[in-house]
Amino acid sequence: MITGYKELTHEQIITINDLKRLANEVGDVIDGFTGWEGADQRWVSIAKTDLQKGFMALVRSVAQPEGF
Repeated sequence: MITGYKELTHEQIITINDLKRLANEVGDVIDGFTGWEGADQRWVSIAKTDLQKGFMALVRSVAQPEGF
């Protein structure tokens, strides 16, 4: 058990694993833009950060941690 988290159901674990897998796929797409001269790297970096935060928020919505 992880401190601050409730016991997860099998369905929640599957959902979180699906989200993690999808996040990795999106991350691979973003990585394709890193260093590409045709893309503004500042916006690539912003996109990467915002997408990471979005996936983290989705995982937290399923795991429902008790604390901050």
